[in-house]
Amino acid sequence: MPTLTWVGKDKVVNHHLDVPFRVLQHEQHYQAPQDTPTNSTDNRIIHGDNLAALKSLLPEFEGKINCIYIDPPYNTGNESWVYNDAVNDPKIKKWLGQVVGKEGEDLSRHDKWLCMMYPRLKLLHRLLAKDGVIFVSIGDDELASLIMLMNEIWGGNNQAGIFIWKSRAKPSNVGNAKFKPQKVSEYVLAYTKKPDGVSYVSILSGGKRNYPHSLNNRKYRLQTILKSNRGENQRDTMRFEVAGFIPSDTQRWQGGKEFIHDLYQNGYIEFKNDIPFRRYFEDEEAEEHSPFYTFIYPEESGTAETGKNVLNLILGNTHGFDTVKPIQVIERLLSAVTQPDSIILDSYAGSGTTAHAVLKLNAQDQGNRRFILIEMEDYADTITAERVRRVMSGYGEGNKQTTGLGGSFDYYTVGAAIFNPDDTLNEAVGVDVIRDYVSYAEGIAAEYRTPQNKHETLTASPLEDWQSCSFTPYLLGLSPETAWIFYYELDEVTCLDLDFLGTLKFGNQKPATAIIYADKCLLTKEFLTKHGLIFKKIPRDITRF
Repeated sequence: MPTLTWVGKDKVVNHHLDVPFRVLQHEQHYQAPQDTPTNSTDNRIIHGDNLAALKSLLPEFEGKINCIYIDPPYNTGNESWVYNDAVNDPKIKKWLGQVVGKEGEDLSRHDKWLCMMYPRLKLLHRLLAKDGVIFVSIGDDELASLIMLMNEIWGGNNQAGIFIWKSRAKPSNVGNAKFKPQKVSEYVLAYTKKPDGVSYVSILSGGKRNYPHSLNNRKYRLQTILKSNRGENQRDTMRFEVAGFIPSDTQRWQGGKEFIHDLYQNGYIEFKNDIPFRRYFEDEEAEEHSPFYTFIYPEESGTAETGKNVLNLILGNTHGFDTVKPIQVIERLLSAVTQPDSIILDSYAGSGTTAHAVLKLNAQDQGNRRFILIEMEDYADTITAERVRRVMSGYGEGNKQTTGLGGSFDYYTVGAAIFNPDDTLNEAVGVDVIRDYVSYAEGIAAEYRTPQNKHETLTASPLEDWQSCSFTPYLLGLSPETAWIFYYELDEVTCLDLDFLGTLKFGNQKPATAIIYADKCLLTKEFLTKHGLIFKKIPRDITRF
């Protein structure tokens, strides 16, 4: 498979592994007023570098995100936006200097963009569920590069489609003497981990089935194609006047129902959106669905201008965003691939449109979809989170007042790293955080991990067939075959020796293997092997990920 090469690639292909694991610091909780509808509550907005934030989500969400939608910088060279779109943001430049080094000073803006995107896409790939879908919005400037990146990380066979969205209703150079092609479309790349593992569902729009725009009129002309044996290029056409999707009792098929039925049954007529006609003709139960077209009409899904107008209604005209994704575009994509209990991630949250779309979908089908937003810019609270607050609680005045959708979210910042620069553990993050990290690094399955009150003596076993008994307070997890023990104290050096082994309690059934973390070990290798013990030194043997 062809791959894309750029200056600095060798420095970033594995950089996601070197990103320090940082703790997410809880800052505030927002709950919509009691008189608002019920909506999802376990939502998150994270302020901080999305590279660090994505890494911090791994212990809880690796392989569990059902849908990812991101709208990264399009790299147009336009530096006047609030969201810097030229990859010359000081934070990105500092990161490039640290990761790529002096070589980064000579990078073109396209090299910088690729260096910025690659490790983030690698972490997003780890977070996406096996049956999940990622949507990535992009413009003309980096479309080709993004396709190559996605093919390399996700696999070319896992491309689900490239959506074309007409983001502007009309060009801006009308009347100009000098002709210049106008870019009125944007693209959304869709990739999966397993092409056959995704279940596409009905597409909703405003609570109604979202049929192609040509079917939205009350009356329309439906063209049928008569397939003849006289050659593919010789086709006769007939036109029928139809109200809605099928004639009512007071209307009729032009040519007669029996004639049309016969043509339909024998494959001589092709109807747009087959299901309603099949139900009418065959009188059978058929699941009604909407076609999931890769062309997104602005008449149905809005434009960047309509997205901005909605943001103006919510926040006023001082937010600084010139173009904003309309809710309908994201809603259309999410509704096709998510279930009512899905988790949706947006690591380039911007003005918070993705959260708005998630809350709207929940309101339509009483779902409990959850969103996780990440925004690195300083407006994460004043714009991103503030929009979500107002969408949940209600906004506008008079005839422009919009009822709140309800729900709640928690606001986080990206905090301290779990390891100090000298590779010692950063005890300031707390022992419970360190224990969670080690549990994840060891790959302990959720059903075998100890409860949240980790330092209290356990009174119940994670295994159903064991009797109630007590366990060592240093226990991280316990399966029928393995025990994981993190022997760590803030103020003293811990030592794996015979005295410590005498304190261990595993209930009524001792596991064959015990993995024990401690600062030191006084037992011989022969003794450890004989008794099924594996010693791991703190912090040397704590796996980085």
